[in-house]
Amino acid sequence: MDLCSVLCVLLIVFFSVCLAIICLSDSDIITFLSCYLGKQPGITKELSKCEGSKIVISARREDELKRVKADCLAANPSRNQNSILILPLDMTNYASHEPALKKVLQTFGKLDVLVSNAGRSQRAKWHEIEQEVDKQLFDLNVFSLVNMNRIVLRHFFEAGKGHLAVISSIAGKIGAPNSGSYTGSKFALHGYFESLRNEIRNRNIGITMICPGPVFSSVLKEAFTSKINQKVDQDHSPSDKRMTPERCGFLSLVAIGNQLEESWCSPFPIIFLTYLSAYQPYIFSKLSQLMHSTGYFTKLRDNKNITELTNKEN
Repeated sequence: MDLCSVLCVLLIVFFSVCLAIICLSDSDIITFLSCYLGKQPGITKELSKCEGSKIVISARREDELKRVKADCLAANPSRNQNSILILPLDMTNYASHEPALKKVLQTFGKLDVLVSNAGRSQRAKWHEIEQEVDKQLFDLNVFSLVNMNRIVLRHFFEAGKGHLAVISSIAGKIGAPNSGSYTGSKFALHGYFESLRNEIRNRNIGITMICPGPVFSSVLKEAFTSKINQKVDQDHSPSDKRMTPERCGFLSLVAIGNQLEESWCSPFPIIFLTYLSAYQPYIFSKLSQLMHSTGYFTKLRDNKNITELTNKEN
């Protein structure tokens, strides 16, 4: 048996053991915590089912936050409405970050977990993207999150513990076509927080990078294109192969509750391609060439090609 065969056998054994651990282990989310979330309906709704937890939800639109809160209370009628704090916040207004944390501490007395989910997606041809689009997208997707997490991290240092959960994307592991700025922003998050993790491993502060694949949401409506002040403004097709927000939220909470360093959650075949790119990059490279030649790679996320999404001519 040559070295390549031995490595393949070891890889199969490794995945078999991991699968057995996942199936047999008890994966409960931490309860009795105060958690500060972006407006992530899936995570918020699933967390609202955890008795004793206190939740803060933030986004720019207060009406949307009220709707999410109402959904959470409906999902768990026994929950006290005062256990969910609505905190309207524009993440790109950096001056509001410190007061937001103070409001959370004044209301609940502590903060255990920060879930960072601010961001916008993108659909655009790489060579057509205006530089101002890159700047605005990175300001929201990267720099606003980094600033808020730095402020919260200093609080965690004083408290002696805490957990930072960052919603990245499968696009932060595989370069998603027609999303150059967005993909770059997600890769940047991994760089920032993996650097931080290696600085604070002995500080009792966890960091979980959560990488969801396609999820049913309003992401396409607000997605950047190649031009500034332009949005894709389309909805996902019901036939798209995507996770529900609830499924994504549940898997995210399992990852946070078990303090995983990184979690990939996506439907097939994207999850398979993610593992393939990580463990068999040569095979993935050849397969991606084939998928590109058939147009499959581009349609993998939205079941549409880039022309349909941006109303542009090739």
